[in-house]
This record gives sequence, C-alpha cells and structure tokens, in this order.
Amino acid sequence: MTIKSILAKPFANYIYKQVKKQMETALADQQSIFNTLIKVGTKTTFGKDHNFSTIKTYEDFVQQVPIRDYEQLKPYIEKIKEGKHNILWKGKPIYFAKTSGTTSGVKYIPITKDSIPNHINTARNALLCYMAETGNTKFADGKLIFLSGSPVLERIGDIPTGRLSGIVNHHVPKYLRANQLPSYTTNCIEEWEEKLDKIVEETLDKNMTLISGIPPWMQMYFDRLEEKSGKKIGELFPNFNVMVQGGVNFEPYKAKLEESIGRKIDCIELFPASEGFFAFQDSQTAQGLLLNTHSGIFFEFVPAAEIFNEKPTRLTLKDVKVGENYALIINSNAGLWGYNIGDTVKFVSTNPYRIIVSGRTKHFISAFGEHVIGEEVEAAMLKAANEQNEKVTEFTVAPMIAQGDGKSYHEWFVEFEHTPDNLHEFEKKIDDNLRQKNVYYDDLIKGNILQPLKITSLQKNGFINYMKSQGKLGGQNKVPRLSNDRTIADELKNYLQ
Repeated sequence: MTIKSILAKPFANYIYKQVKKQMETALADQQSIFNTLIKVGTKTTFGKDHNFSTIKTYEDFVQQVPIRDYEQLKPYIEKIKEGKHNILWKGKPIYFAKTSGTTSGVKYIPITKDSIPNHINTARNALLCYMAETGNTKFADGKLIFLSGSPVLERIGDIPTGRLSGIVNHHVPKYLRANQLPSYTTNCIEEWEEKLDKIVEETLDKNMTLISGIPPWMQMYFDRLEEKSGKKIGELFPNFNVMVQGGVNFEPYKAKLEESIGRKIDCIELFPASEGFFAFQDSQTAQGLLLNTHSGIFFEFVPAAEIFNEKPTRLTLKDVKVGENYALIINSNAGLWGYNIGDTVKFVSTNPYRIIVSGRTKHFISAFGEHVIGEEVEAAMLKAANEQNEKVTEFTVAPMIAQGDGKSYHEWFVEFEHTPDNLHEFEKKIDDNLRQKNVYYDDLIKGNILQPLKITSLQKNGFINYMKSQGKLGGQNKVPRLSNDRTIADELKNYLQ
C-alpha cells in the first residue's frame, strides 16, 4: 500500500460523509440552487427576455420559462459564438462541449467556470464513495485508464471546443496524472484503431487497477488485449478490480465484458452528459444512481407521456413518485434553462433520491453511444432513395450487437417496391448520409468500432403483416422508425424476402 492509497481513505470518508449529509438536505439544496440561478440569470440576455426580475417562486418560473430543446436555445448560442457576453450565464463559457442528436446536427453546449466543477467533482465523488463504502483504496496505487475522446480542442467563436471527455481530460487532478494512461500523445490520436493499438502497447505490461469508458469501447480494448496476450483480462491485470462505465445501457455488454475479464469485478455506473453530470452510483448495495442535487443543477420532472404537450405538468423534486417515468428537465449554472435533455428517468427511491435511466423521450438508437434519432435516419434514407431513384415502402432500424467475432452494426429492415440492383451501393449511400448527419455515428465508423450499416430486405407487405400479427394494423399505429433493442427486429425476421 502506497502513501496515495493511505491518504485516499480519510479523504474518501470525508467526501462520503458530505454526500450522506446532502442526501438529507436535497430539497433545501435544490431550492437554494434555484434562488441562485434566478439571481444570476436576471442579469443575462435570457433572463431579461424572460422577465427573471419578476420571478419570486417556482410557479412564476414555470409561467415565464417554457421547456425547450437545443433548437430553441440555438439563437442564444449563436450570440455567444459572436463573442457576446452575459447571454445565458454571466460572462461567457470557458468551453463548448460538442455533441449531436438534433435536426441541426452538431450541438454546442456551454460549460462555464461555475459548471465545470459539476463534471469534475461528481466523477471524483463516485470513486471516493466507492472507496469509503468498500474500503478498497488499492486501485489508487496502480494505473488508471480513461478511454476517452481526444483532448485536442478547436475554437468556435474563440471558445475552446471539443468532446466532453476530451475537455474533462484537461482537468484530471494532479494527484492522478502520474497514474493516468494512456499518454497524452496517444490520447490525441483521432483514428480509434490506431489509438487502440497504442493504448494496448502502453498498458499491456502495466499494473492496471481501474478501467473506465463506454462499454463497447472497453470491450474492443479487452478483445485487443486478449488477442495480443492470449490471457483473460483478469489474469493479465491481476490487480484490476474496478470498472467505471456510463453513456449507454450496460446490460447488453455486461456478460461479454465479464467473460473477457474472467472473474467478477466491482462496477461503478455514472450518468454524465455534455449538459451536466446528473447522477452516480454511490453504493454497491443500493439500487439506482444518486441524483446530483447539490451541484449547480435545478431539476424538473415532466411525466413522460406529457413531454410533447403544449403545457405539460412540471414537477420539482419534492413532488416525484417512485416508479413513474419522467422526462428530465434541467436548469443550470451553465446557462441551460428549462432544457429537455431527451432522457427519461424513474425513481427507485426518494429517501435518498436515486434514479435509473429508463430511456429517451423519442425513439432512438444509442446502443453504442451514437444517439441516432428518427429525423436523421429518415433524412439519410430519403436522400439516398432520391439519388438512386429507389422507392422504399417502409423501414425501421435496430442495433445488431456482435456476440462473437466481428463488429456490431445498424441493421436496416427495408421493404422496397423493387430491390435495388446494387444493394451494397445503396447501403453505402445511406451510411454516408447518416455519418454526415450524426457526428457520434461518424466517429464510431471512423474508429472502426461499428461496421457500416447492413440492409435486410423484407417481402412485399412485410410490415403490414408484422403490424397485423401485433394487433396494431390501422388506426394511429405506426412502425417505430428505430429502436434501441432487437424486439421488433427479431419479429421482422419472420418476413424476410
């Protein structure tokens, strides 16, 4: 045991006690954050546009600040890009986190001096809570790897801009720098397979104790290590005992990751996003993730069925119920107001407030972290069909997660009037179009994490027969444009051409 792991224990216990206290003061903390946000926001362009100076209560706020998505926030973002100050929050952002998932393609989410601690400290608190609860501080003695995007930043409107994981990499505490892998040079490599080979080279003979990343990226890393060494990961890294993951649903990957490791391992789940770090697993024994109620974000919750209503019910933390499905709405010191992040959550506990992520407000695919939405697949298909003069009757898209050799991909179930003479060329056109629409999907294809999409042709009336079999033919029933699992896809296998 080194001095680092010895010193980690009292610090972990201190933070753990703080987190425990915050569980008891969650409602008061939320009210305090709300008051602070309104006070600061009053002096911004957004605050003036929405009469913040007259807001005295949450009910006033609901009347004056509608729920919005990125498209409705975009005019303010454009003003920030022009160099204007005090638009959404005081001053100007210190970063833009680049993300995607809307009809506008790339989104630029502000990160301010006040909001950056939310991203940094929450990840730290998750690790320290684990240390305090389990007593395991040994991983602090070894090498830690964070499989992340490149820390190289561009400038948009003179504001440093990049993937959130790359931005956060610049804020790794000094006491972890000596333990951190891969090297900065390797982390800056854009092409994922080249980067992965370098990561394997740098870590193969190291004392790896903690590995963190999105599950499919970790699986690819494990596969390369096993291929290179001929050993299970748990044998190759005998002191590897903590895996930190988030970003996608863990369940489809869990069995294969555990098989690659060769033994059970502790896992810490996180709920981060470019818009904020919303929750983290604070306990290895309790269900769900602890909502981050003390970190610059004031949360609202809308019953999921009402999210697209003109005036949906808006609830604060004190009004939520266990088991209800809510769309998560945030207001934050990054300057996001009434912002619908697109995720739905369910509370598994209200003492303390713990949640699980239950899905998205719209149909989507994010099995690999790509956040592909309906508008994007429809635009990609329409453009390809027009270019190739093909007629498509119906289609839906589902993820195909590789269980053995080979790479995962998106499977498109398509009913054509006439199957294209060159189906491979049509696939490529759709794939290219989708890559232009969605930067995450493009990254996964470039990085060779996903292989290009594949089309499975259905017989004439295949979708009609499928809907009939489900008792959903006619009326307002529609085939979902895309799904994040294989439920529909497996049924459609009965109607192949």
